[in-house]
Amino acid sequence: MFIDSHCHLNFPGLSEQLDVLLQNMRESAVSHALCVSVDLASFPEVLALAVQHDNLYASVGIHPDYELEAEPTQAEIVKLAQHPKVIAIGETGLDYYRLTGDLEWQRERFRTHIRAAKESGKPLIIHTRSAATDTLRIMFEEQAGTVGGVMHCFTENLDVALAAIDLGFHISFSGILTFKNATSIKEVAQKIPLDKMLIETDSPYLAPTPHRGKTNQPAFVKHVAEEIARLRNISVEEVGAATSLNFNRLFKLK
Repeated sequence: MFIDSHCHLNFPGLSEQLDVLLQNMRESAVSHALCVSVDLASFPEVLALAVQHDNLYASVGIHPDYELEAEPTQAEIVKLAQHPKVIAIGETGLDYYRLTGDLEWQRERFRTHIRAAKESGKPLIIHTRSAATDTLRIMFEEQAGTVGGVMHCFTENLDVALAAIDLGFHISFSGILTFKNATSIKEVAQKIPLDKMLIETDSPYLAPTPHRGKTNQPAFVKHVAEEIARLRNISVEEVGAATSLNFNRLFKLK
């Protein structure tokens, strides 16, 4: 069995065919999926999916790319995180790739999410792109390791992965891992401990080989597991069992 640790089933292109996606999950041995929030306006949609389906979970947070969003307070995030189907805070973090200029607002938003995670006792889902140094620095300064979490859709090098693991975080691999030119990410998947690893789709984005270019969906997460198995010369069943156990342990699920 596999668990998709990061998807956006409320997004256009997926929400309209939810029944089909859930059936595809069952047929591909994907038992659960975590539907991740990117803004507070659409959070009710994310939560509704988790409430309506036993095998779906939700997170609450605002993505660092959402520049024009009203800044959430720590209290607002903590209040929304109280629902039992909300198992994580995020996605949050830093992204210096898409946005330029004075990004101090991003760093302050990130700190707010970390503090809310610590208060609520729920792990963080961290997005970082072209910002690894500042991301790790803020994680350290804010003691994010006290709640832990996951570096989602990991695209950095081995040194960054090991630094995040030292801070108490897991590393999650997306369909990017299956791309031929993803050399440094493949090295990370080979060398980090299996008990610090998660798998995800980031649906509807980043469909893995052999579905590259198509709309991604949770059922495709098995291809990420297959690539990890190939790189580590272990069975895909071992990858599925380990990453599912890691997910349940990290997010305090039975």
